[in-house]
Amino acid sequence: MLNRTSTVGTVHFRLSIVVLFLIIFLPPLSTPRDLALFGVLRWRCLDCFPNTDVLGVLVIAHNGDRTEYYQDPITYESSYTESTALGAAQSHQLGSFLRSTYMSASSPSFIANMKTDLVDAHEVHVHAKAARLFPPNPANRIVLANETTVVAPLGGYQYVAIETIDPGNDKSLEPWIDCPAFEQHIADVYSSSGFREVEKAAGPFFGAVRDYGFGHPTTLVNAWNARGFAIFHENAIFSDTDVGGIGNLAGRTILHTVLGSLQRIAFNGDPLQFLLIKTSYQPFISLFHMLEMTKENPELAAFPNYASALAFELCRGPPPEDRDFIRIKFKNGTNGPFETYHAFGHKYDIAATEFIYRIENYAIISQKQWAAAGLQDEWLHIGSQNAVSSTVFAILATVFPLGIFFLSKFVKSARAKAQNTRTRLGDDEFLMIYLFILTIVMLFMTLNTTAIISGS
Repeated sequence: MLNRTSTVGTVHFRLSIVVLFLIIFLPPLSTPRDLALFGVLRWRCLDCFPNTDVLGVLVIAHNGDRTEYYQDPITYESSYTESTALGAAQSHQLGSFLRSTYMSASSPSFIANMKTDLVDAHEVHVHAKAARLFPPNPANRIVLANETTVVAPLGGYQYVAIETIDPGNDKSLEPWIDCPAFEQHIADVYSSSGFREVEKAAGPFFGAVRDYGFGHPTTLVNAWNARGFAIFHENAIFSDTDVGGIGNLAGRTILHTVLGSLQRIAFNGDPLQFLLIKTSYQPFISLFHMLEMTKENPELAAFPNYASALAFELCRGPPPEDRDFIRIKFKNGTNGPFETYHAFGHKYDIAATEFIYRIENYAIISQKQWAAAGLQDEWLHIGSQNAVSSTVFAILATVFPLGIFFLSKFVKSARAKAQNTRTRLGDDEFLMIYLFILTIVMLFMTLNTTAIISGS
């Protein structure tokens, strides 16, 4: 992975001098306690530098307030909705916040070497309306051939190009729609003992509010606007005990964009530095579970407020580090600043290589793979390493006896030929030949089976 050139500041230089002094004059670290202490201090030092160089960022933003929105509790087909004036104001406020965070030279998270006055479509990609991200600028003008200067309307209003997505060809934002496996997952959640227990406990509440349902059934299955019960409902639907499980489908499909964008930002030859994706709440829930953020922060096991933002910053570690790190930040709604969270139980920013290695196998990268996941069953659990291993062993267990039968025939034939030619092989030699052939056959079967599953 190629990285952008970083600038070493005065603070980093002083830190390097201190580290060099400690290495030269401190006694060697020999005991486990010394090594553990050094490891803690080393990683704490990384956390002490919030103004490490930010090379770029990917932001997943939740939409703002909208009109009445209903999802079918069985298929999750959604009704028509549109943004309200409040939703527009929330999106505008989020855009201002993101600009002040990543495009202001005074911000510790400022993206160096990025054009912040006039939008550069090569550096900035958005999959949503980006209000206030690049405010009007009189410099947004053009000089015509007759030397007339024309400034864009509204004082140089900047139109940030929006990359649209065709739901028929791209399932990255709403992959649960028309997915048989996900519909089965929903049915399994509703029939689970945990759901039934909560449903029974919630019975009195839903009975009391029946007159306020406006035609909708007041049940836990249909809970989409009763905050506490709706949180339980949606968290159960859009998460899974298995990272590669179908319940995490919303996170697995958007994960391909996350990883691809971070790799593009890290590559010197790609100008991309900022990507904004605006989506609904479902990917937030799945990603929080997939990255194991809910273990240390159980409050994240819920749907986010309107205009929330989840940021993946690609940062250059302070010297003597020469690696890139992923810093994860989350802002729940329009109030308050970004808060830093850590993935996979880490207490510090995670190395970009480790982050990608631990999660990339679960990303759904194509329409074909989404279709395969939508038709999966317990035998072909696409994207799950544990399930793939189980499938391989199940197939091998079935084929193994047949392989032993043919191998025994082969050994008997070899012995007969050896006797006819008066060339006798010792028992040890026969055993070695037998084990060698068996090993080659089993290895071939394993590789081919794994390739078939991965390719599907």
